[in-house]
Amino acid sequence: MSLQQKVWFITGCSTGFGRQIAKQAIEAGYKVVVTARKIEQIQDIVSGNEENTLALTLDVTNDEQIKDAVEQTIRKFGRIDVLINNAGIGYFSSVEESVEEETRRMFEVNFWGLMHMTNAVLPHMRAQKSGHIINFSSIGGLTSFPTLGYYHATKYAVEGVSESLAKELTPFNIAVTLIEPSGFRTDWGGRSSVKTDTQIPELQQSVVGQMLKGVQQSNGQESGDPVKAADAVIKVVEASKPPLRLLLGKAAYQAATHKFTSLLADIEDWKEVTINADFE
Repeated sequence: MSLQQKVWFITGCSTGFGRQIAKQAIEAGYKVVVTARKIEQIQDIVSGNEENTLALTLDVTNDEQIKDAVEQTIRKFGRIDVLINNAGIGYFSSVEESVEEETRRMFEVNFWGLMHMTNAVLPHMRAQKSGHIINFSSIGGLTSFPTLGYYHATKYAVEGVSESLAKELTPFNIAVTLIEPSGFRTDWGGRSSVKTDTQIPELQQSVVGQMLKGVQQSNGQESGDPVKAADAVIKVVEASKPPLRLLLGKAAYQAATHKFTSLLADIEDWKEVTINADFE
């Protein structure tokens, strides 16, 4: 299939990664479905290129909107080749002080919204025997930091289900890739996140308080470049053998290698206890 025939469907395009990826995918010549909860925030992306684009209202926690968006895409373009599950939110708080209503909302967006979107697209990809699902995770889907416990839980869930999905979809020529960025200038720590103020004095004075202050101070100063991230996503889509995981950012590389080096060391240190847990 030529590049011009491929159809991309991207969630969460009003800001951040989604917006940048949509703009660059359109510039690259793809047909692109651009979605956001407020359609007026994405009209500028598609303006002047309506033949090859489609702007749709989509809240990934709304099953009817998901169904309608997929149906409109199929009516206009006849297929969906690339699904970019980008829509997501963050939440900052110590685990002890996290508000369940906020954490459940985050799970609805970051995990269940991603899954409902994926399951709505899969029948079309299986029928055409091709496709690529790109799930935005995070370096926080591989390793954890203070104040992000429940956010990590959503991303670890995305990691786990994506690994299973990749194996299930191999016979249908459908690839799955997890994107795992570190800090990028997408305002993720600002408008795209909720914070619960720490009230427990011991936590205020500990690593929890320090982390919350650090996030506030670094917002907008992160090392990651969203333009380069979008280029990387396009490169993955165009690869003949796309990876299951793609880390983005030097900090992501450093955090991931530290995590797995430490994990392997623990595994080897406790090897005898581990293998002696089996029946003789």
